[in-house]
Amino acid sequence: MNAVAPVLPSTAPDLAAQDGLTALQRAMRQPLMMGLFLPIQNGGWTPSDAPRGTDWSFDYNARLVVRAEEMGFDLAFGLAQWLGADGHGGRIKYRKNTIDPLLVTSGVAALTRNIILISTVHVLYGWHPLQLAKMAATLDHMSRGRWGLNLVTGFRPNEVGMFGLAPIPHDERYIMAEEFTEIMEALWQQDTDLNWEGKYWRLKDAYASPKPVNGRPIMVNASASDVGLAYAAKHSDLIFITSPGGADIDAAVETLPPHTKRIKDLAAAEGREVCTIINPHVICRDTEAEVQQIVQAILDGEDAEAVDTMVGSQKTSDAQSWRGHQRQQRIIGGNVHVFGTPEQVVEQFVKLKAAGCDGVQINFFDYEPDMAYFAARVLPLMKQAGLRID
Repeated sequence: MNAVAPVLPSTAPDLAAQDGLTALQRAMRQPLMMGLFLPIQNGGWTPSDAPRGTDWSFDYNARLVVRAEEMGFDLAFGLAQWLGADGHGGRIKYRKNTIDPLLVTSGVAALTRNIILISTVHVLYGWHPLQLAKMAATLDHMSRGRWGLNLVTGFRPNEVGMFGLAPIPHDERYIMAEEFTEIMEALWQQDTDLNWEGKYWRLKDAYASPKPVNGRPIMVNASASDVGLAYAAKHSDLIFITSPGGADIDAAVETLPPHTKRIKDLAAAEGREVCTIINPHVICRDTEAEVQQIVQAILDGEDAEAVDTMVGSQKTSDAQSWRGHQRQQRIIGGNVHVFGTPEQVVEQFVKLKAAGCDGVQINFFDYEPDMAYFAARVLPLMKQAGLRID
């Protein structure tokens, strides 16, 4: 058995000690925030057996987070997923293995200093707000104010069944999420015992300690429905958005402006400001021909059964995101495809910013070499284009 190389802590300087800002304040100063979408599930974002080194293990993902921080990324994020014994099936058993994002972020908290660490939690799958409020505040202290909660309600029928629960109508899930969040916020802010008689939860003489570092953890949501966006505008700091026009970059930048404006207007009506972050899959090389070779290799290695199962599970849900995406686009992965030379990638990032995106949550095909190339060739051009500041 080969020994696993240890994951070394980040060598990045402690930025909070230098500028006195919170991690969220620092991220929001960037003209275009940068996030890394972690491949904490086997197959990453690409149901293809084209060769690559991307791996779902904790050590691999921890190395990615450390390197992302050293590159200046603002945040790292992992999804939460509940699938059966074969994942999405197919010859690669796509996403059969998926490690938990809550534990991953707690594990990498001690290895990093600056990067925001966001965990996805399905709060309606048996969680109690008192339990999560305490765990969230603990993680916030472990990360020194860098932890974020991507609060999701869950929508896939198979997931609900796994927990022995009955399906909940779409809009009611967000009414429940509203009460869940209000209870957590009260527990984070209140210095006395909390009594709560709600429609869905009751608490008697409840208290959560410690209190979060900055009043509350960073709150995140990823909804696209009317009721979901209304919830996010009221409670979230960051909103992960999807392209109404699908993964094609031209269609995305054409359809995104009214979508992002609507989100900003909803938040403004609540007296708040939110940041919108979209998920591009970046394939970047010196020439367009090299990029196309990688794209074609991914398509040639398609695991058709896994793709069909994944797309089918989306269609059986009542979620309203990803509706404009074509099957072939899902083989490659990512909500928007940003392909090309370093110059072309930066040009597309500029277009996404102009379309109202405050940040990009990037995934790659072969993470470690792709991130090294991105650091050497793309990041300098992003700074030249005014998308990033030191």
